[in-house]
Amino acid sequence: MDEWNKVLISPHTKIQEMLRIIDRYASQIALVVNEDHELLGTVTDGDVRRGILKGIPMDSPVEQIMNTKPVTIPEIKDKKSILNILKINKLRHLPVVDDSGYVIGIERLDDLVNSPRNEYWVVLMAGGLGKRLGPLTNNCSKPMLPIGDKPVLETIMNNFIEQGFCHFCFSIHYKADQIEAYFGDGSQWGAEIQYIHEDVMMGTAGSLSLLPVKTEKPVIVMNGDILTKLNFDQLIGFHLEHHAKVTVAVSTYDFQVPYGVIKADKDRLVGFEEKPVYTNFINAGIYVLDRDVIDQIPKNSYFDMNNLLETILCNGEPVFVFPIREYWIDIGKVEDFNRAALDFYEVFK
Repeated sequence: MDEWNKVLISPHTKIQEMLRIIDRYASQIALVVNEDHELLGTVTDGDVRRGILKGIPMDSPVEQIMNTKPVTIPEIKDKKSILNILKINKLRHLPVVDDSGYVIGIERLDDLVNSPRNEYWVVLMAGGLGKRLGPLTNNCSKPMLPIGDKPVLETIMNNFIEQGFCHFCFSIHYKADQIEAYFGDGSQWGAEIQYIHEDVMMGTAGSLSLLPVKTEKPVIVMNGDILTKLNFDQLIGFHLEHHAKVTVAVSTYDFQVPYGVIKADKDRLVGFEEKPVYTNFINAGIYVLDRDVIDQIPKNSYFDMNNLLETILCNGEPVFVFPIREYWIDIGKVEDFNRAALDFYEVFK
């Protein structure tokens, strides 16, 4: 990485500023150093997501989430040796330090290997009626509504394609002919598109029982009314690393109580908090499912994703959550549609 010195930060740098830095330089890692560039620790995208799950605010210093004992290497000319160290330690980045522990560079997996096209399948659920967006959806399916200069579904697909994904399956029902006529087989985008035709509404997961593709790899499933800049490669990596059966992407939702909250011990006032803000995780409509999980969905039946998650949990199989720290919006209501339209050119251009 030629611009490795651009991702050197102090332990007092706020997490939100650190994210702007690693996103700008597409590094996925920042090196925490003192004034003399001595390595104190590292912060990766994964560290940030774990911090979100712990409720650590984004305006906190990175020293609260950094890895203080990262794997490092001296300067090595043999790229094969570096690649072996990365693979053995299951890492994508290695800080390069001298004998005194001062940073002199970064080695990245992406710089050492050619990134192949991603072989994972992406299923986009695009069959809903979009009733809450009426009258916009009276003559147009929700995923085909234009935001910016293209339909929502095209923006979603392009985002995946930019990240190396090329295999798609669209689950369609309402105004299905519009979607199939526009996208065809996907060759115009250098992609492959197959279709699941829902003759009747099958819920948020039922149509997956009709998945026509043959794959043993996990499958990404995403609602067709979501706009996000989520790093899907990291999502897949998280799923594999945790040996999950299902991974559910989650977003944070803040709710402010419009009143002062009383704290009481039985009938005695012990304190109060003025208009507190509570943060919760909400289902972001993005999932990674192992192939055998899809096989548990009843054939040709109405079945919601929540039913599937409950089934997997009741079976005692591992379900993990993956917090989204990037842009995310569910275009479910008119006000959300309008907001996404305002955000489009800043976020997706």
